[in-house]
Amino acid sequence: MVLAGGLGTRIRSVLGETPKLLAPLAGEPYLRHLLAWLRGYGANHIVFCLGFGAEAIRDHLAQLDLPEGMRVEGFVESEPLGTAGALRFVLPQMDAPAGPRLIMNGDSYLDADLGAFARGHQQSGADLSMLCVEVPDGSRFGCVELDEAERISRFAEKDPARTGPGLINAGVYLLESAQQDRLMASAGPSLEKDFFAAMPTGSIRADVVSAPFIDFGTPDSYQQAQAFFQARLDRIALLDV
Repeated sequence: MVLAGGLGTRIRSVLGETPKLLAPLAGEPYLRHLLAWLRGYGANHIVFCLGFGAEAIRDHLAQLDLPEGMRVEGFVESEPLGTAGALRFVLPQMDAPAGPRLIMNGDSYLDADLGAFARGHQQSGADLSMLCVEVPDGSRFGCVELDEAERISRFAEKDPARTGPGLINAGVYLLESAQQDRLMASAGPSLEKDFFAAMPTGSIRADVVSAPFIDFGTPDSYQQAQAFFQARLDRIALLDV
C-alpha cells in the first residue's frame, strides 16, 4: 500500500499541478521507478492511496502494460484524510491479507532489501516493524530513538536547530492484522503522529538499514533525486511498462 494523497505544497513551485508520483526523475515518472523496485521483490498487488492529482495517476496506471500476474489499483479519497485516514478509508475495501501488509510513503524512496525486512519481521514475532535509516542531516526529519532491544523508545519532532546525522523513520512499515485492527479503531489523521507516536514505548520494532534514502518533497531534494535515479537507471532497467 503506497500513501500518495498529499498535496505536495513544498514542491509545487517545481512540479506545478503534477502529483509527486508522476514527478519526472531521470526522464521517467517516479511511479515507474517505484513499480520496478517493488516488482523486483515479487510484489504482485500494489494499492495506491490517492488524493491530489488522482485522475492523472489513475490515467497513467491504466496505460501501463503490466507483467502477467501484477495487479495495481488506485483508491481515491474525496477529501484530504491524512496518512492514517487514507488507510482507514482503503483497508475495508481490500481483500483480507494472507500475511502482514507492507505500507510505504509515496514521496520517498529507500533502496533497501524488502525481502530481508520481511524475513526479519517474521522472525522477530513483532506485529509492527518500521524501516529506519541514518541520514547525514536529521534536521529536516523527525528522528527516532531506540532502546537496547531495537524497539522505538521515542519519536522526536523535526528540529531545524538540530544539526548532524540522525536516525529517522524511513516511511516503510509492516503491519500484522492486529495492528491494522488497532489502526481502524484509532482516531486522528496522521499515521506518524496520531498512531505510531501514541503507541506504548517498545511496541514498534525498528529495522535499521544502511541504504540510500531519497526524499523529493522539496526543490533541493528533488534535484538530488534526479542524480540518484539517473545513476540507478544506468545499472538497473525499469519494468517494460
